[in-house]
Amino acid sequence: MALLVIAVPEFSGDDYDLIQSFRAENDVLFYHVVEPHFTLVFPVFNVSIEAFKREVIEKSRSFLPFDFKIRCATINKDAFNNYHHAFLVPDEGFSHLIKLHDSLYSGLLADNLRLDIDFIPHVGVGNDESSRECQGMVQFWNNQDFCISGRISKLQVVEFDFDTNILRKLEEIPLERPYKISGLPLS
Repeated sequence: MALLVIAVPEFSGDDYDLIQSFRAENDVLFYHVVEPHFTLVFPVFNVSIEAFKREVIEKSRSFLPFDFKIRCATINKDAFNNYHHAFLVPDEGFSHLIKLHDSLYSGLLADNLRLDIDFIPHVGVGNDESSRECQGMVQFWNNQDFCISGRISKLQVVEFDFDTNILRKLEEIPLERPYKISGLPLS
């Protein structure tokens, strides 16, 4: 089991439906696993659940909810398999996501940060082993004048089982006030 941190946005208007209709046809790897999201901490295997939750709460404590706007897509080659991915990348809110990501990796999780892989805040919308197919997905988005907007007001600590491809939410952490895990001291 791996532990991750994701931000599941509150999308404006019909943006959620637009993303999900595209993902239903193009996101063969993750459409049935997880909602549209920004991954902020990638799979961690060497930290207990309690310590992981405590660290995420501590490192996200100074962050308040923020808005984002997405107006472009890009392609990314997966570092771990043969897939290419179509990402929706925010224009506005980009720096907030970078700073939140960096804060989460600044303490207990620092040794898990992959410095050999660029962190690109994104909502994944498609994937394919063919780079051409994936580039077609990106062109679909970039040939349109679109703006997807939303808000990040909470983080989720999740557990992912790579064998079963099942994601389970362990904790939801609001960004708006100090937060503590039920029954666990924050020290």
